[in-house]
Amino acid sequence: MNSLEILREYQESYLMLFDTVYKRYLHEEVDFSVRLIGIVGARGVGKTTFLLQHLRDNPLPYEKKLYFSADDLDIDSLFDVAYAFVREGGELLIIDEIHKYKNFEKELKKIYDMLALKVIFSGSCALRLDHARGDLSRRVMLYHMNGLSFREFIEIREGLSLPTYSKEEIFANHTAIARTLLKSIKPYAFWNEYISFGYYPFYFEDTKGYALRLKQTIHTVIEVDIPSIFPIEYAKILSLKKLVRLVCESPPFKINVKALAEKMGIRDYQTLYRYMEYLHRGEILNLIRAKSRGDSIFVKPQKLYLANTNLHHAYCDSIEVGTLREVFFMSMIGEESLEVASRGDFVVDSKYVVEIGGKNKSFKQIKDVENSFVVADDLEIGFGNKMPLWLFGFLY
Repeated sequence: MNSLEILREYQESYLMLFDTVYKRYLHEEVDFSVRLIGIVGARGVGKTTFLLQHLRDNPLPYEKKLYFSADDLDIDSLFDVAYAFVREGGELLIIDEIHKYKNFEKELKKIYDMLALKVIFSGSCALRLDHARGDLSRRVMLYHMNGLSFREFIEIREGLSLPTYSKEEIFANHTAIARTLLKSIKPYAFWNEYISFGYYPFYFEDTKGYALRLKQTIHTVIEVDIPSIFPIEYAKILSLKKLVRLVCESPPFKINVKALAEKMGIRDYQTLYRYMEYLHRGEILNLIRAKSRGDSIFVKPQKLYLANTNLHHAYCDSIEVGTLREVFFMSMIGEESLEVASRGDFVVDSKYVVEIGGKNKSFKQIKDVENSFVVADDLEIGFGNKMPLWLFGFLY
């Protein structure tokens, strides 16, 4: 039996066990006409499901499409597999977890340049794929997959179909949008469950075992993915885990770099900043640096968080509700759109100043600030420049 026959057997095994119907937001965003597409993101957010759904639903005849994971076989060359597939009339090759194949970027470049073949690949860790962009930047279209939005969580849980809204629409028309959505849902019937367990799709596979699986997933990122990409000794892995714990204890607006370094036994701040960046690239931490300081990692972050609210529930012994509100907002908006405000919590897209709090939060801190808003938890519907926090879960 040749390699292609074995891979087809694996493909059949995957599809026989695969019955996921719900499609994530990314299916609407990807331009599938592009010849080389990469799907990147944190472990556990649903990239394999995305690929198998596209394989299943793509109208090409069965023999013209092929899916496999890069660790399915001990193969000498991805190019050789692709070449044999093309010779048999193959048109669509889908490769999962490609980061597990050594020098995959060179193989993909060779496939793109020499074969008339469409390739879609994913990687469980965006770190290495980002490093590979230098070789593939002119050829690949990369898409980042987020965890479940609040909207997606409700859709899966309740079997509903709910609309999405842009940031501009929410800031301009939040009252009308909330009024429309409240005809279909009561957001706070789902809020606590989502905040605690709803960011990763595998929650719906095993609700009771979710917390343990989430910890195992994050430990794999720290123990396997990060050391395979960055120059960190295995003995220092405990330092990364300790840093995650310390972030739990530090409010995002009170980052004491000196105290963090001392608690971790680190003598120089550059090492601490490097560890922060490793965890950031592994999508365990979110951080905001001053845009004026450029892209250097050796700059004190203005705010530092765990990447989503579920991580806080998995790792932290005690949780500040104010921190959870900011983490939810950041995970839905995306850190690339945010700056730390001089008055208020964030500036969104260099345009909207936002102060986040509970439903009784006043405008005192952002009084007379142009284009400023209070984004409030425990509020179903807003008025004027006061808007509900949950509504930002409908951005995607």
